[in-house]
Amino acid sequence: MKALPKMSKAAHSPKLREGFNKHLDQTRGHVARLNEVFELLGEKPKAKPCKAMAGLIEEGQEVITEGKEKNEAIADLALIAAAQKVEHYEISGYWTARTIARLLREKRRAGCCLRRWVTRKRPTTR
Repeated sequence: MKALPKMSKAAHSPKLREGFNKHLDQTRGHVARLNEVFELLGEKPKAKPCKAMAGLIEEGQEVITEGKEKNEAIADLALIAAAQKVEHYEISGYWTARTIARLLREKRRAGCCLRRWVTRKRPTTR
């Protein structure tokens, strides 16, 4: 979430700046929902650094820095591209979490299947 205000500030287009600010609000909502899920599960959320996301954020910072020397429209397009990469990574994480939640709801049926799958996969992971 720390990167979005920086991207908003770097945006030349008022619409793009507004889009980054709106996305920041949406992201805060996502975090609140995730915290609710952890609370429902009786768990405490723990931050775990993600190397892939850190790399994407670093790349976004480079885009901001390099954009200062570029045409405004090109700089904004580069910001959009960097933001899309982060968004796609986030979406992948949310879909995975959703799938896990569905499996947990169906744990009676899925648990048996997962145990069989893990048992079969275990020899290949050694």
